[in-house]
Amino acid sequence: MTAFAFSTVASIVSEAHISTRLGALVAERFPAARRALLVTDAGFLRTGLLDGPRSSLQHHGIRTSVFSGVVADPAEEIVMDAVAFARAEEIDLVIGFGGGSSMDVAKLVAVLAENAQPLASIYGIGKVQGTRLPLVQIPTTAGTGSEVTNIAIVTTGATTKMGVVAPQLYADLAILDAALTLGLPPLVTAATGIDAMVHAIEAYTSKHKKNPMSDLLARQALTLLSGNLIPACEQGGEQGGNLAARQAMLLGACLAGQAFSNAPVAAVHALAYPIGGIFHVPHGLSNSLVLPHVLRFNAPAAASLYAELAGVVVPHASGSIEARTEALIVAMQQMARMTGIQTTLRQVGIVDADLERLADDAMLQTRLLGNNPRELTRADAHAIYTAAL
Repeated sequence: MTAFAFSTVASIVSEAHISTRLGALVAERFPAARRALLVTDAGFLRTGLLDGPRSSLQHHGIRTSVFSGVVADPAEEIVMDAVAFARAEEIDLVIGFGGGSSMDVAKLVAVLAENAQPLASIYGIGKVQGTRLPLVQIPTTAGTGSEVTNIAIVTTGATTKMGVVAPQLYADLAILDAALTLGLPPLVTAATGIDAMVHAIEAYTSKHKKNPMSDLLARQALTLLSGNLIPACEQGGEQGGNLAARQAMLLGACLAGQAFSNAPVAAVHALAYPIGGIFHVPHGLSNSLVLPHVLRFNAPAAASLYAELAGVVVPHASGSIEARTEALIVAMQQMARMTGIQTTLRQVGIVDADLERLADDAMLQTRLLGNNPRELTRADAHAIYTAAL
């Protein structure tokens, strides 16, 4: 058996409504904590869903401050504003509430609040020095899996992003509470859910670090996600929402996050990043738009693995490896169509004249492309974008 290493967060709690008892959880695990910073975005703050967790923390003697300045694809300035706020408030615990952006900012605040390293000096792999503040992550979307990854993405220019990858970014505690996701609009539920499925699919076929543990997590993630995406979208509202489907989606996204944190993602993400960076298309939707076309491109090298995943997503699929691979691709396309999200690049404002720039930018994602099961050239990237148009 091939040697491998596997890392993840120290503790995970999965239970609907558990965030209303956040104070007890935090007091038990971090008895010295007295001043918590809650990192989130203005939209989530307006929902009022932060009130219960905040009250619970205060009930257990933990003072709370809220930084709600996070936006999608947060820039360096937002990260440093949050760090400055944490220092001014003398924070000793950081709690991320939100999607990937809020949780990524929370990771960086926990690392930098008591660390003299400049943000620019920790971009890359393993550049973070020393320890960090205690860190709790609470996702409010079932997509990124950021609550269990050691990665934070920062926007560094008009269309450029940099990543921080370090073991210090793994949280001490991840909390999965579906009650925090009940108000998500169906289209957001769909895009984030497919994003999580992409994480599982790409982890399962990752060229360099695929391993037995990531495989198990990816398969179980796909089981949960594919079986609950449509119910979560159709019955996921605040009134009478399908809480069980929402909880299953959160757990699926979490398991997929653990998988791809150890067996990293590849060409789907490499081609999705320019779509998000240049055209400000949400990350999950960017992934969904190119997914079927990357799968077809990869099939000559990864069909046997895709056929195995077809047995999870479309268990009735039969026939040759190639036929089952096609069944997986068609199933992913059908799920996107059934949820109502956009399925072509033209629908998000991209035209033929944009494809050259997209292909150029995709080829800059060398870290991701190196994980792809099939080598991908600029011409290949252009062809995939053309097929997705």
